[in-house]
Amino acid sequence: MSEEKQLYGADLVVDSLINHDVDYVFGIPGAKIDRVFDTLEDKGPELIVARHEQNAAFMAQGVGRITGKPGVVLVTSGPGVSNLATGLVTATDEGDPVLAIGGQVKRADLLKRAHQSMNNVAMLEPITKYAAEVHDANTLSETVANAYRHAKSGKPGASFISIPQDVTDAPVSVKAIKPMTDPKLGSASVSDINYLAQAIKNAVLPVLLLGNGASSEAVTYSIRQILKHVKLPVVETFQGAGIVSRDLEEDTFFGRVGLFRNQPGDMLLKKSDLIIAIGYDPIEYEARNWNAEISARIIVIDVEPAEVDTYFQPERELIGNVEATLDLLLPAIQGYKLPEGSVEYLKGLKNNVVEDVKFDRRPEEGKVHPLDLIEVLQDQTKDDMTVTVDVGSHYIWMARYFKSYEPRHLLFSNGMQTLGVALPWAISAALVRPKTKVISVSGDGGFLFSAQELETAVRLKLPIVHIIWNDGHYNMVEFQEEMKYGRSSGVDFGPVDFVKYAESFGAKGYRATSKEEFASLLQEALVQAVDGPVLIDVPIDYKDNIKLGETILPDEFY
Repeated sequence: MSEEKQLYGADLVVDSLINHDVDYVFGIPGAKIDRVFDTLEDKGPELIVARHEQNAAFMAQGVGRITGKPGVVLVTSGPGVSNLATGLVTATDEGDPVLAIGGQVKRADLLKRAHQSMNNVAMLEPITKYAAEVHDANTLSETVANAYRHAKSGKPGASFISIPQDVTDAPVSVKAIKPMTDPKLGSASVSDINYLAQAIKNAVLPVLLLGNGASSEAVTYSIRQILKHVKLPVVETFQGAGIVSRDLEEDTFFGRVGLFRNQPGDMLLKKSDLIIAIGYDPIEYEARNWNAEISARIIVIDVEPAEVDTYFQPERELIGNVEATLDLLLPAIQGYKLPEGSVEYLKGLKNNVVEDVKFDRRPEEGKVHPLDLIEVLQDQTKDDMTVTVDVGSHYIWMARYFKSYEPRHLLFSNGMQTLGVALPWAISAALVRPKTKVISVSGDGGFLFSAQELETAVRLKLPIVHIIWNDGHYNMVEFQEEMKYGRSSGVDFGPVDFVKYAESFGAKGYRATSKEEFASLLQEALVQAVDGPVLIDVPIDYKDNIKLGETILPDEFY
């Protein structure tokens, strides 16, 4: 009879990930964590080796946002851990579940000025929901189980586990914990639901404000059921994009809010006498931007109590399972119709959403106007495609004018506004949605924050089309500075031949210098991307940014 194979701390980590149905681990190896990487060669999730730990964290965040299950990132000690910081703060602040595991020096070196010795937990605890260091190998699995649960419970975010090298190397005498059954929340109380139903019936212009927390598949379905029967106007945050389906758009959708004030959605929120905030987080768009007069009547539907401030004071909170609450709300408001005056107001606002700013769409020779690019992109993007958007001027144009009709298919970083997220998120989307194409969009500045991951996409042969809005500046900063100071500073950088850059990684690269050329190249790229990523460099004409800015920035901003 053969002896049972000796298991080590690294086995407990990997077996725990297996038990939690983790499909991918993103990361970069190093000596303090290499036994876990070695173990992944024999069993467990597929290992995706990234080119930078920050990007690996973004990839894990992308998995978390799209699936609702924590994405996993695995890195070594020292700078491997410190490079996680931007990715983890982005995930936590934007409500995306991530489980991060970092190597650590041996326990005997923790208090010494030894190679790569630092207090990992102290560094990352302020930007995570849960942070712990494991000093007993037999407790590794229970720590993974708790960290995983914390990452996805309530408002999701990042969890971090620090593991000294001698802990992953130590023999263990226990087996990995099986995942716990998720606690099942009930709906909000019947009295609270009836209170909201009566408030809606008494309202002249009730409005749904839908945030990231309303974008899960289950909550989206319940919201759509309400909208099919009761035509309530809807405003989405940037991260709530796609909750309103194509067939409901005409009657219910009135734009997105985020970043700055004075968009059409803000007009509706200001006019409304009842705002029902579902899954809304202030970091997506602070209430001071849409409730500056502190006059809004607000009722919240969410899984946990709201963060109250001067501009966000809900008169009632319906806390519990959101979809269950909405399913009980529907029969209670069945038959409600907006007053005729409100219907007329919304018709006028609908025109404002569509054509709120008149632009001169004649671009400079050899460049493309933002709205022309978006028009082509909209025409060629199917509803099941995922579009990831970086941060920059393109992000303002995309958030305001590009339509999405499925939740978590148009991804923005609107909490931290973190540069470099688009390509890593696109990699995640291509992995977890393997039967669809993925389009990622960035500026030329933000692209180079994570452009090395183009090699990762090439290696994995992922069907990604990456579009660069190229203007040679950090333009979102540039046009705001010009509006404030009459000039810009610190925003210029040198040119990059992105076509050659793409080709050097083994990707296909193109340049489009007109709307017609872009339309032709995008169509071709979507076909070619079956074999791996394609990059399209588009010289962009941002002459209308200030005109756009004048309509979306509050007076005090400039």
